[in-house]
Amino acid sequence: MNPALPSTNLKYLRKGGVKALFITATDTGAGKTTVTRLLKNFLLKKGYNVITQKWIETGITAGNPLRESLRRPYIFKFPASPHLSARLEKRKINPEKITRSFKALSEKGDFVIVEGTGGALVPFTDKKLIIDIAKKLRLSALVVVDNRLGAINHTLLTVEALKGRGIKITGIIFNNRHKNTNNIILKDNAETVRRLTGEKVLGILPYTKDRRKLQKAFAQIGAKVSK
Repeated sequence: MNPALPSTNLKYLRKGGVKALFITATDTGAGKTTVTRLLKNFLLKKGYNVITQKWIETGITAGNPLRESLRRPYIFKFPASPHLSARLEKRKINPEKITRSFKALSEKGDFVIVEGTGGALVPFTDKKLIIDIAKKLRLSALVVVDNRLGAINHTLLTVEALKGRGIKITGIIFNNRHKNTNNIILKDNAETVRRLTGEKVLGILPYTKDRRKLQKAFAQIGAKVSK
């Protein structure tokens, strides 16, 4: 582990030790996996030992095999909300197992980046939400927004849900996932959310399929997260 971690926006878990961040989103497919990868690569280039974790993974087929582990405590085949996927496989999701796996990983690296499942208010049982686990672990949240028409409403609701649970918001990233969307709307989404929430809008990711260009564009955002 790097003995000289800088002061960052990432939540300290223990004195002088690992930091962690919970990456959530306004909806399924907003770009959590992309942002998780970009942040991980950014921190790796800085020389840190970075571990990523996804507490509950659904939609894993035989053609994309994964084994349950500390990094992926729960894996389900059916592509749905975790509570439904677990019900269909006649399994129960134990939040204590997730908590234990997270704490075990926190002993192994400088940073733990936790990728959420779906949007902020996704249930893993009939009554409990994934966001409640993040709250218990006192993680700060990074919000990824699917930048399109309607993003303002989705983002405001997500921010309210996080604040209502006392979860600190490290920042908001707008992800331009859709080609040919009106730039006036995309820019106004970020400006309006910043004005109405008072939260930090860390940047807007451009629409591109070139991973190198995307990583380069993310550099300024990564610097804001880790400063």
